[in-house]
Amino acid sequence: MPIPDSATSRLIQALDLQPHPEGGYFRETYRSPERILRSDNRERSASTAIYYLLQSSDYSAWHRIRSDELWHFHAGTPLDVHVLGDNGSVVTHRLGNPLAHAGAVFQALVPANHWFAAERVQDIGSEDFALLGCTVAPGFEFSEFELGDTAALLAAHPNHAALIRRLAPKSA
Repeated sequence: MPIPDSATSRLIQALDLQPHPEGGYFRETYRSPERILRSDNRERSASTAIYYLLQSSDYSAWHRIRSDELWHFHAGTPLDVHVLGDNGSVVTHRLGNPLAHAGAVFQALVPANHWFAAERVQDIGSEDFALLGCTVAPGFEFSEFELGDTAALLAAHPNHAALIRRLAPKSA
């Protein structure tokens, strides 16, 4: 079946993006050859980077990793990155072009070990995608990637039930 000729499909092809387990598409673009020893005595790359794309109604489901993750806006519609705080709060970072979208920033940090999810802002912009970059330090390893358990997240953050359900992992 031919892939439709849209900006999103051209980006997926041009950047050689693949489906990501949390939703959307990605491709690792950098893995530092320098190795570091984490505080848990595990060796990791010092840093990694990816392209990350959400299209249409795709979203990045609740997940966490053991490293800091810095998100960078590149193109498309703004994106909201929701981070669950240890105190029951939610912090939402709007990634986008601050010259075109009030309150948006070009980059935002998700601290290590925090549950987070992301979604395109549907009512802003005409594009059907958001293209971002994510830089992780110490470097990302799928062995440290954990999809959220919806029931556990709801129990820990009952005041944010609608948000947690809306961005729950599709397998949940």
